[in-house]
Amino acid sequence: MKVSLKILIVALALLGLNACKEQEIQKEDKIQTKKEVTAKDILGNPEYLAISYGGYKDDTRDARLQPTLREIKEDLRILHAIGIRVLRTYNVHFPHASNILAAIRQLSAEDPDFEMYVMLGAWIDCKNAWTDLAPDHEVESEQNEGEIARVVALANAYPDIVKVVAVGNEAMVKWAASYYVQPRVILKWVEYLQKLKAEGKLPAALWITSSDDFASWGGGDKEYHTEDLKKLVEAVDFISMHTYPYHNSHYNPEFWRVPEAEENASETEKIDAAMVRATAFAKAQYQAVSDYVKSLGFNKPVHIGETGWASVSNGHYGPEGSRATDEYKQALYYKQIRNWTNAEGISCFFFEAFNEPWKDATNKMGSENHFGLFTVDGIAKYALWDAVDQGVFQGLTRNGNPIEKTFGGNRDSLMQGVLIPPSQNEKAAAH
Repeated sequence: MKVSLKILIVALALLGLNACKEQEIQKEDKIQTKKEVTAKDILGNPEYLAISYGGYKDDTRDARLQPTLREIKEDLRILHAIGIRVLRTYNVHFPHASNILAAIRQLSAEDPDFEMYVMLGAWIDCKNAWTDLAPDHEVESEQNEGEIARVVALANAYPDIVKVVAVGNEAMVKWAASYYVQPRVILKWVEYLQKLKAEGKLPAALWITSSDDFASWGGGDKEYHTEDLKKLVEAVDFISMHTYPYHNSHYNPEFWRVPEAEENASETEKIDAAMVRATAFAKAQYQAVSDYVKSLGFNKPVHIGETGWASVSNGHYGPEGSRATDEYKQALYYKQIRNWTNAEGISCFFFEAFNEPWKDATNKMGSENHFGLFTVDGIAKYALWDAVDQGVFQGLTRNGNPIEKTFGGNRDSLMQGVLIPPSQNEKAAAH
């Protein structure tokens, strides 16, 4: 009996060992057979949802408070759970972007089913940007060369993850008065990166663009319709344009105000109709850029590099302003913009994943701090309540907190803070 028992124990041990080996072989086979994905495969593909991501949880981006690899991996698991497969970053002069790339590589090694890619941003400035000196919009900052060099190094170090490089963020639009540059500066660096690709010094499948306001891409004022912009449209692999009906609810509010024909509608009907108009506003700006690109004789893909809706504001967009701000409206915009872009084969880098308090550090209730679909503590805003109900965040945490719903999941409490947009009569009274 003792001999038989020993044989049985050995047999079971061998079976367990063989099972483990089989699992490892299957894991290795899955890694080896994973299809190489390019920007062309990703952009416009609804299976690769995109989002803007920054993992900063404090009111500063101080070196001592950079998100750790563990924190970034925690965030990426949360985003992966809601179908996000492409992230957009904004600069490489902080270690955050390189840490995101390292985190993705580690997660992919740990789990062959984990898949995520990056549109890596290079921040571009004019001379004297962010200093006490007057910005010189005719001369570029000396830091730009180093920023581009860092982007090139990261794109080469992570060719399996970095699929797009964006030269500049809203770097040509003239309302970016602190730092904007002339289109020739963006053109110079785009052409430089394209040259590196042609010489085999960057991955051949890497796509190059610039991510800028719809107006900068020719969709607005004709002052932007320059020869340099035409050359830039020709040089990029696709157009990455920004559209913000949210901000325009203050700056160009005609579309936002309740028309006289809807004065007798219910409060909810007025709000819902305003959000339909907001989405139509974004569609119109997208179409304006697309039409301009085609008018130049180019057939370049146009994708949305940034759009979003804040959930809190004590300024232009809050109770004393356009009344555009709350989680209900954010959820409607998120779902409508996703439905439209997915159906039309347009990538949409929704802004943004998590709230980032550093964006308006001196004003906690400022809208810039509240564009996230999650709070800083990882609480899911109304746009993602369905995902919580579906259990997609099971076992996931941020800052040690499980992913739960804002307002304790009480929709009535949420709706108490939802405001109706101003009417046309209020507009007349205001003027």
